Amino acid sequence: MSVEIDNWELTRKTIGDGVLSVVMPFYRLASAAQGNLKAVADLFEEHRIKAQLVPVDDGSGDGTDSEFARLNEDWKYEYVTFRPVVSRRNSGKGAALRAGFEASTGEFVMLLDGDLDINPMQTPVFFRSMVDNKADIVIGSKRHRNSDVQYPWHRRIVSWCYFTLVKIFVGLPVTDTQTGMKLFRREVLGEALARMLVKTYAFDLELLSIAHSRGAKIAEAPVVIRFGQKFGALSPKTVKSMAWDSLAVFYRLRILRYYARAEATKPPKAGTKVSVVIACPKDSWMLSECLAALEKQTYEDWEAIVLPDGDIPLASSDKVRVIPTGKVRPAEKRNIGIREAKGEIIAFIDDDAYPEMHWLEYAIRYFGNDTIGAVGGPGITPPGDGFLANAGGRVYENVLVSGNYKYRYKAGGVRRDVDDFPSCNLFVRKSLLDSLGGYRTDFWPGEDTLLCKDIVDSGKRIVYDPWVVVCHHRRPLFMPHLRQLGRYAFHRGYFVKRYPSNSLHLSYFIPTAFVIYLISCIAICAIAVPSGSVLALLKLLYLSMLGIYAAFVVATTASFNPFKWLLAALGVVASHVTYGVRFAQGLVARKAPCEFIGKDHAAL
Repeated sequence: MSVEIDNWELTRKTIGDGVLSVVMPFYRLASAAQGNLKAVADLFEEHRIKAQLVPVDDGSGDGTDSEFARLNEDWKYEYVTFRPVVSRRNSGKGAALRAGFEASTGEFVMLLDGDLDINPMQTPVFFRSMVDNKADIVIGSKRHRNSDVQYPWHRRIVSWCYFTLVKIFVGLPVTDTQTGMKLFRREVLGEALARMLVKTYAFDLELLSIAHSRGAKIAEAPVVIRFGQKFGALSPKTVKSMAWDSLAVFYRLRILRYYARAEATKPPKAGTKVSVVIACPKDSWMLSECLAALEKQTYEDWEAIVLPDGDIPLASSDKVRVIPTGKVRPAEKRNIGIREAKGEIIAFIDDDAYPEMHWLEYAIRYFGNDTIGAVGGPGITPPGDGFLANAGGRVYENVLVSGNYKYRYKAGGVRRDVDDFPSCNLFVRKSLLDSLGGYRTDFWPGEDTLLCKDIVDSGKRIVYDPWVVVCHHRRPLFMPHLRQLGRYAFHRGYFVKRYPSNSLHLSYFIPTAFVIYLISCIAICAIAVPSGSVLALLKLLYLSMLGIYAAFVVATTASFNPFKWLLAALGVVASHVTYGVRFAQGLVARKAPCEFIGKDHAAL
């Protein structure tokens, strides 16, 4: 018992005048939330540990956030403070822990699963290990010789298999990565999180891999686990996702060497205001949804400038201004917004999109680097979109449609420099926009492509970050989706010959080549030819290639729902044909629509 007391004293001494932040992710644990949080708070209060509990509700939707609110109202601890975080959308454990870290302030940060399968009574053992080993990170290990683990057999098997693969492919000097209790020095955790990409099951592996690759020392501590016979989250889908994410970590760590060269973000000076510019034709439920999401942003120094054709009634807010513009194109509206903006950073978002709660916070951190002129992120399909709109989203996310640009429509991938990005999710320095004269107003769509061209030509970088997420409502299949895609394709074809610096890419020509192939295939197949002739062999070759293409379409659109599968497959083919034809039209056009004419953007 005296050893335990000594360890608590060591813990208090190590924390000193600082604070221990305990970040606890919760997902659908409403019934246990208050009890578990009180248990942790009581423990630290009893031992006079200056602690900060940071529970994170990861979009549970079961009332967990209400349990946080009720507990916050009755909080009466002397040594322990309470700072809950609520995410509107379930984004995975990694995103939840990062959100909790951003809200925390402690010099030491402990990550502790909200279900309390691991008792926080072991906290002083972790501090003892950190001090004795002069470690930056201490992780709980089920394989530690002093661990007391009651673990179901099926989880033991999965855990052993996973550990073996991690040891072989990643080479971390640890015996366990997945135990839900870890202690970090703040600066080490912050440096690793700044380079994180995984949001879900392989979060722990990636976090430790980054920290270790950057020189952090990792020690292990024993744990006591009473897991019972819960099956937990180990469904076949979970195991598959974890394996895939883990392979991605190995690929980025050992093949790409991404973590070694990924730059840390550098936030701008305190007090940097962001002006969110929203071009729209009129009021709508989607605009209200967008503004409501802005009100929930974790970064609070912002204003919104709404630019409708005519005046619209909005709920009173000192952060939102409405500036009627008349019937002009989106580029002209955005230029008005730029002139009226009070912020140093301009954030462009469409009225049919809404941002995740950390949108501003994650983007703003890049603008302390003077070489970066703009930042963009994915525009994902909202989970609540209708069946046909969701099908349109699946088409955009398909690798056969978006190819190397899939990252624009689906969260994930690595941070990268890009030369073109859409205005539905784009941050730009106001000073840079002023120097460039804002958007070109003689094109729609395509004005954002030209703005990005001007940014890159000015010597500034455009950075894509997969965490800077907005949800962008899709056009439903088929005609609304194809009309929108066709407009993009026409202007891309036109820009290839007139503004090639960020449009002359081989991938944009592939759909047109596919259309030419289809026309040739139809022509050859329509001709009756004798067997064994050159034309017969050519016909066989064309049909074989068509079969391979069909197999790829079927494979990449696969779904357990046959209607989703069929719609997505037909949508991919229709998108290829539409883009190919419209791109060719733009390529040969003498001028593009909206270059010399002024039409109401809402009517096009």
